[in-house]
Amino acid sequence: MIILLMGVSGSGKTTIGQMLAASLSWEFIDADDFHSPANVEKMRRGIPLSDVDRIPWLQDLQTAIKQWLQENRNVVLACSALKASYRQFLVIDKDDAPPTVGDRVKLVYLKGSYNVIQQRLQARQNHYMNPTLLTSQFTTLEEPIDAVCIDVTAQPQVIVKDIRTALQI
Repeated sequence: MIILLMGVSGSGKTTIGQMLAASLSWEFIDADDFHSPANVEKMRRGIPLSDVDRIPWLQDLQTAIKQWLQENRNVVLACSALKASYRQFLVIDKDDAPPTVGDRVKLVYLKGSYNVIQQRLQARQNHYMNPTLLTSQFTTLEEPIDAVCIDVTAQPQVIVKDIRTALQI
């Protein structure tokens, strides 16, 4: 099974993802590690990525997800996946039928208000994501209707417990 933790930068995907994976004895993988150096540099400079910038990243992630599913690996994946089209692309291969979502890929949306996320980003150290990109992230965000929705203002341990309860794992 793959749990895809999605949300804007600063929503807690990495922190919650690492804690969730540890609580389940699963692998944690951060989709940020799949970005090209050019994309990372753009984000560091405060330049939003375009859909064209994201295509190779999404393709690499889709390939990885397909491989994890074929290998029956249990993975918690932290991935912004801000648009519905990105989420659909990640879990549906053109050669495969679409029922991987819900069956073997669980989507969890870490939801927070602009103000809460902005405060977190201002306090964050040593991350390439420029806090000035937050507005573009919220503009791009298409909130999922087919996900477990978790409020990010709770304590991380509570969030992990809520995710496990919602997914019955």
